Amino acid sequence: MRSVLLLGLYLLLVACATQTPLPTQTPVLVAPLPLALQVQRSQGPNQQTWWLVLQDEPGELRASLFDPLGVPLARQSLRAGQWHNDGLLPPNPEARELFAALLFALTPSAQLAQRYPTGSWQLQADGTRWLNPQWRISYRAPLDLTLYSASGLVYQVSVLPDDKAP
Repeated sequence: MRSVLLLGLYLLLVACATQTPLPTQTPVLVAPLPLALQVQRSQGPNQQTWWLVLQDEPGELRASLFDPLGVPLARQSLRAGQWHNDGLLPPNPEARELFAALLFALTPSAQLAQRYPTGSWQLQADGTRWLNPQWRISYRAPLDLTLYSASGLVYQVSVLPDDKAP
């Protein structure tokens, strides 16, 4: 019984310590900023639709996540290679991981080796990308993609139509 408890504690600590890698330098993305995206989150039968806005601010990249009514769910700023809470919203670890994976997904292939540590990512011949430790990204178009998390979350990401932008 004790060994099972210790194993469970070890796995919990490893899961908490695992974070999605961030770029060593803020990448120039495949589309100009600001960029408004629709994110459809699925986990089993549960689905949610969110809006995500990426903005270029002096010295930082801001990511803001909203529900369809425009209520902010998460705001983070990427400054000096670290995420920082932006505003009065409580920390949202899931959104932070999504933002990091999406930055990798929207970084042009030619920049990956310059922006991400060696061994933290893979690019397959079919365009599929892997970001260690937990993300697989497949593309239908540069701004129409699916992010698969090892935790079972699936995010369908596409450009938000202009009439729905927050």
